[in-house]
Amino acid sequence: MCLAVPGRVLDIEERDGTRMATVDFGGVVKEVCLEYLPDLQVGEYAIVHVGFALQRLDEESARQTLELFAELGLLQEEFGDAWETAATEAGVAPVEDVRNQ
Repeated sequence: MCLAVPGRVLDIEERDGTRMATVDFGGVVKEVCLEYLPDLQVGEYAIVHVGFALQRLDEESARQTLELFAELGLLQEEFGDAWETAATEAGVAPVEDVRNQ
């Protein structure tokens, strides 16, 4: 499932003529394109889908949404565990799977 997830802009820079931001999604940090929200500033929140900031969001709404997604396990589903993803890509079974064998 692909979600539109709220994130907080940590920094902004221009790369090859494209405005890009580093965005924090409740602990997961990703690069995001700001072309649809050219006036978004550091510290503001936005709804992000497939790497594009689509809509500005207030901090309280972003916090509530992230909490709800976390409770429902949707952030884990969307972002996954970085170690588990790296292990899978390397063709190694995650640690908990090794212990259960």
